Amino acid sequence: MDRAPGLSVRLKLTLSYTGFIMLAGALLLAAVWLFLLRYVPERALIIPGSTGTSHGVFPIRSNLLRVFAPRAAAVLAFLLVLGLGGGWILAGRMLGPLTRITGATRLASTGSLSHRIRLPGRKDEFRELADVFDSMLERLEAHVAEQQRFAANASHELRTPLAVSKALLDVARTDPNRDTGEIIDRLHAVNTRAIDLTEALLLLSRADQRSFTREHVDLSLMAEEATETLLPLAEKHGVTIETRGDITPTIGSPALLLQLTTNLVHNAIVHNLPAQGTVWVNTSVRPRTVVLTVENTGEKLTPELVSTLTEPFQRGTERIRTDHAGVGLGLAIVKTITHAHDGTLTLTPRPAGGIRVAVELPATDRHSDR
Repeated sequence: MDRAPGLSVRLKLTLSYTGFIMLAGALLLAAVWLFLLRYVPERALIIPGSTGTSHGVFPIRSNLLRVFAPRAAAVLAFLLVLGLGGGWILAGRMLGPLTRITGATRLASTGSLSHRIRLPGRKDEFRELADVFDSMLERLEAHVAEQQRFAANASHELRTPLAVSKALLDVARTDPNRDTGEIIDRLHAVNTRAIDLTEALLLLSRADQRSFTREHVDLSLMAEEATETLLPLAEKHGVTIETRGDITPTIGSPALLLQLTTNLVHNAIVHNLPAQGTVWVNTSVRPRTVVLTVENTGEKLTPELVSTLTEPFQRGTERIRTDHAGVGLGLAIVKTITHAHDGTLTLTPRPAGGIRVAVELPATDRHSDR
């Protein structure tokens, strides 16, 4: 934004300090004249021989005024100089932290997000502003780094099916005798995976922007629907699903919360033991929140590995290519949907193997009108 040039804040503060000092000095001098000198008599009778003066009437008040006026003017001039000099120095010291904050802001505007103000001293308004600005820069830097990793990973994931499709088409063109049915089936599978990945990216973007209508939702119903939908997949993998819990009312997008629950149950099924695995789905109510918990058996995971599973395209095991391997965005979508609903997501490795995922969302009155 283009702005017309104006006075600096330091000069404005200096003039304000000077004006206040001058006003206080003028009021003090006026008070001296009003409450002290006004009671001095206008004239006084001088007794002969008492002070060495001749007999007569001496004008006291007018003489005092002639003496008082130039000295009052000198005092005001001194206060003016003191106000300008002292105000300039004092304003500079007061605005010193603001200068550092402005410099950090200019650096951030050029794209340098690693700079921190780290203003020393005890807490005051400037230092609180600097701390908030440092926290904002830290979060912004982490967000930008996450987005860069996400863009790189998404490009890699999208490039893979395109490269496979190109290779299959090259094979079909150079080898006309090759079975086209096999190539078509493989192209169909690769194309399906690319579509799934694209839809997952769109869902992740929509949830992150919070562009959805909020309605009353019961998480326990979402858990039942997700479990029923994925029951054939669980039977195929030899996994048993146990569902229990209370009515858990919250407010949000039914479609997104169903996607969240489905992703959690799907991950718990496919990342499980090779046979005779178990998935536990539980919903519970706390004083101000509702909790959806999904646990599963499986390989033992370290806390360091678990802390990275919500990043896009991260998997707890090697990247296997099966019909239910997923696109590596399951828990990333869960994290985004949870944050979009003002909730918290907690991942904890189970001592016996597997993982425990808890989604905590704000609770609503279960008897409220829909």
